[in-house]
Amino acid sequence: MKPIKHAKGEVTRQAILEAAEAVFAEVGYAAARLEDVANAVGIRRPSIVYYFAAKQELYDAVEADIFASMHAFSETRTSVCADPFERVIALLDAWLDFMVARPTAARIIQRLVADVTPRHGDPTQFSNSALEDIEHVIAAGTEAGAFAPIAPMHFLNGVAGSVLFYVCNGGQIGESRRYDPGDPQELARFRALLHRIAAAALMLRR
Repeated sequence: MKPIKHAKGEVTRQAILEAAEAVFAEVGYAAARLEDVANAVGIRRPSIVYYFAAKQELYDAVEADIFASMHAFSETRTSVCADPFERVIALLDAWLDFMVARPTAARIIQRLVADVTPRHGDPTQFSNSALEDIEHVIAAGTEAGAFAPIAPMHFLNGVAGSVLFYVCNGGQIGESRRYDPGDPQELARFRALLHRIAAAALMLRR
């Protein structure tokens, strides 16, 4: 019976993480309540505390899962690319596709950019993998002479950061400007623009 109980516990834990991600994305860390997460899962608050002792621990688990999942997803895309620019595009596309498929993650990342309070002085505790991903692809292309020198964090802010706005802004800019980030045609247009901006920022040397 122990394997069955363990499997059930993992299912419950995952359900709590998914519900918590939605709650934190919607209202932010400060306003989120464990009761709201429990209600979304269909369990009582003490059941959450069995898996996560406090709201901070639950939030940490959510953020850790987001960045670990995004890094793993990006690795599968970039590892097959040898050309420096193809690797950059693969990374941008990976982030875009990951966040379109998981908009709650995009909203939490955007909230983290605006308010690092939940990180208690260590804002890159979990996001460091994403920062290193972009630093590595930019550094490799620059060292190979394929790109003009550019600070990786400038590329992050000026190019890659637009992915967050694209995913999060679809319903935040008024009814007449509303769009669906997951709409194939809308997504294709934004992806093409993202690629052009990346090429311009890197001043490709070809």
